[in-house]
Amino acid sequence: MTERKLRILIIGINYEPEKTGIGPYTAGLARHLASRGHSVEVVTGLPSYPEWRVHESFRRVLWKTELIDGVRVHRRFHYVPRRQSAISRLAYEGSFLLSGLSSLLLHRPDMVVGVIPTLSGGVLARLVARRFGVSCCLIFQDLMGPAAAQAGISGANRVAALVGSIEGWVARNSSAVGIIAAGFRGHLESLGVSAEKIHRVRNWSRVTSSSEDQPVTRKRLGWGVDTVVCLHAGNMGHKQGLENIVECARLAQDRGEAHLRFVLLGEGNQRCHLEKLVAGYGLLNLEFLPLQAEDDFANVLAAADILLLNQRTGVAEMALPSKLTAYLAAGRPVVAAVERDSETAHQVLESGGGIIVEPSQSSALLEMICHLASDQAIRGSLGKRGKVFANSKLSEYSATRELERFLTATVASASDTPGTEARVRAR
Repeated sequence: MTERKLRILIIGINYEPEKTGIGPYTAGLARHLASRGHSVEVVTGLPSYPEWRVHESFRRVLWKTELIDGVRVHRRFHYVPRRQSAISRLAYEGSFLLSGLSSLLLHRPDMVVGVIPTLSGGVLARLVARRFGVSCCLIFQDLMGPAAAQAGISGANRVAALVGSIEGWVARNSSAVGIIAAGFRGHLESLGVSAEKIHRVRNWSRVTSSSEDQPVTRKRLGWGVDTVVCLHAGNMGHKQGLENIVECARLAQDRGEAHLRFVLLGEGNQRCHLEKLVAGYGLLNLEFLPLQAEDDFANVLAAADILLLNQRTGVAEMALPSKLTAYLAAGRPVVAAVERDSETAHQVLESGGGIIVEPSQSSALLEMICHLASDQAIRGSLGKRGKVFANSKLSEYSATRELERFLTATVASASDTPGTEARVRAR
C-alpha cells in the first residue's frame, strides 16, 4: 500500500540559520519530511539563538516567507530580550504568540507539530489544530515548568506554577507527545498527561567527522602539543552556570597546572559576564572562541582533549543539552558537572563516554580533569565508547525516520478513531 503523504505544519520559535540549540533539530525534521514527499510548512521566529540578538540579515524583518530545502518557512517578528527575566521571557513568548496567530490563516494541514521549549509554540499548535480539526503533536525538547524554577532567571519562581499549568493544558489536549529524554515522562504524567500519549524520540548528532588533522587544528588555534585542552561548547546562559568552569581555571592557575587550557566556545547572554570574571581574575589559561561553522566546529571538538558539560546546581529533569550529541560523536571524553539524577547524567552514563562530577564543585571538577589529563588510555577508551554510542543511536537518519513514524502513526490513529472524520468535515 502506498504510504500516505501528509500536509504538515510545524510551529516553533527556533529554526536555521541558528547553529546551536533547538533550531537545527526542527529544521532537520522539516527537511527530512519534505525529502520524503510530505508537504511541510514552518511558522518560526527570527534567528537569535544563542546570541539573544536577532541576526543582522533579519534585523528589519517583520514578516517573511522563504523556501528552504523544499520547506516553506514563515518567519514572524517577536521580541528578543538581551537579559533574561520572568518579564522579558513573557514578552518573548507573548510577542511570538501574537505574531504566530497568522498560522490560523494558512491552508488546512493534516496535522500540526508544536516544538517546546517555547510555550507559545505549543499553544499555537493547539489553537491551529483545533481550528482545522486535525491532530496536534508536541515535541518536548525541554520542560518549561521545571526550567522556570531551575534556571536561575530573575523572578522565575513566581511564574513556574503558571508555566507548568499552561504546559500541562497544552500537553493534555494534544494527540501525542514526543519527549527527547525518558525522564520527562514523570513530569508530564504529573500534569495529567496520559501515559499512552507519551513517546520517546531522540535528537541526533549534528557533528560530522573532522575534515582537518588534529595537529593542524591545534596549531591554527595556538594549542601546544603538550597542552591538555578542556573545552565547553554551546550556549553561555544561566542554566549552564559556567562560573564553575571559570573558577576551575582559576584554581588550576593558582596550583600551577600549566599544562591545562580551558576554552569556552559559543555565545549567550552570560558571555560578557564571564569575560569580565576572567579579566578580573587575570586568567591566562582560559580563552573564548566564537561560534564556528559546522565543519570547523567538528574540527575544534576533535582537537580538544576533554569536553566539558556544566549545569547549574538544581538543574535536573528540565533539559537534555543538545551539545551532548556532538560531544559523543567527536570521540572525546566528556566530563559532566551535573546533578547525578539529571537527564544529562543518565545520557552520559548510558553512552559510556563520560564521567559525572558534582555541579558547582570547581575543585572536584579540577581533580577529575587532572586525573584524565594524566591518563591518555582512559581518555581514549571513554572517547571511543561515546563515538560508538553516537554512531549506533544518534544518527540523523534513524532519528528523523523515528520522528516521521511517530507523526504518521498519530495521524493514522486519529483517522481510525470513530467520529474523527465527521468532526473534521464539520469544521
